[in-house]
Amino acid sequence: MLEILSWNIQQGGGSRTLKIASYLVNKNPNIIILSEFKNNANGAQIRSQLFKNDYIHQAVSPASKDLNGVLLASKHAFNSVLFQDIDPKFSHCIVKGEFQAFDVYGVYLPHKKKHKLFEFFHENLDDKPAVIAGDFNTGKNYIDQKGNSFWYTEQLAKLESMEYKDAFRHLYPDAEEFSWYSHQGNGFRYDHSYVHSSLMPIINDCYYDHEAREKKLADHSPMFLKLG
Repeated sequence: MLEILSWNIQQGGGSRTLKIASYLVNKNPNIIILSEFKNNANGAQIRSQLFKNDYIHQAVSPASKDLNGVLLASKHAFNSVLFQDIDPKFSHCIVKGEFQAFDVYGVYLPHKKKHKLFEFFHENLDDKPAVIAGDFNTGKNYIDQKGNSFWYTEQLAKLESMEYKDAFRHLYPDAEEFSWYSHQGNGFRYDHSYVHSSLMPIINDCYYDHEAREKKLADHSPMFLKLG
């Protein structure tokens, strides 16, 4: 069984950093994707704790310490690919890990800002299957939220036309479940795991751990994808 955990840790972790690191180590997935990761002292602390617990393969997006980026950490070896020029402002929002069987993209797509990151996927996904996981900051209107305020829904639909499927919806097509809530109590499912159709038969589960959000470890619920 291969388990991938993806989680927006909220502005790099802040005072919650040690609790976040402890949570990750205790859950013990094979691969970890952290969005809103920051290349600062808190980020270094998370990386160090992961390294001490067998996550010796790591890649972090090239971002200054004040920007929200992505960390990919794994117990399994991978070739890391970082991106410098795929978007004028947000190239640091994607990290790629090339594993033997498939690729893994960790993402933090900006919230309601103009970017070309979906276009990057539309133009660069090749024949090798991949998992794209993290905070997409969008979803399907009236399904992943009760309203219709999502941006980039057309680009998300185009990704699905390229044989990439929402693993959670594949398993739970009618579930009303959200990974982030506004101060007004409105729910949004921003966090997704998109999986190439060739990998769909080996999806065992895909779910959110809402308890971690309710305990205020971060304002997003961690997402788990189990393959095997």
